[in-house]
Amino acid sequence: MPKGPQLTIAPEKVAYIILLAKAFDAKDVLTDPGDSSDGADDRMIRVLEEHSDDAVAQILADYIDELSVDEQVDLVALAWLGRPGNDVSDWPTLHAQARREHRERTSTYLLGLPLLGDELAEGLSALGYQPEELEADLP
Repeated sequence: MPKGPQLTIAPEKVAYIILLAKAFDAKDVLTDPGDSSDGADDRMIRVLEEHSDDAVAQILADYIDELSVDEQVDLVALAWLGRPGNDVSDWPTLHAQARREHRERTSTYLLGLPLLGDELAEGLSALGYQPEELEADLP
């Protein structure tokens, strides 16, 4: 049973973002930006590297950008809550800070967090949600 504050963002939306973020987080840095080989030549390794036209990153950014401001604030606060050293008692402070610092670049900020998927999952867990169960219910 969830504990603590009510979220504006549906936990299922956060679970979907976690899945996308973990797929994005798993990618490696771009090793050969001038590579002109095709997928067959490089054993489809391009899909495992971060590229500016990465489909997962674009889907994730678009999804975050379509959230309301309140949902974006919740999402940032959840990511901060999921960092080591924070717990549910920090939620009011983290949420207020996320609200104060909100800009129209939420997706860019969140995609820049190296452990976004893990931090969101930890944040949800701190509020009493089970991210694994929510992910299992996604279509």
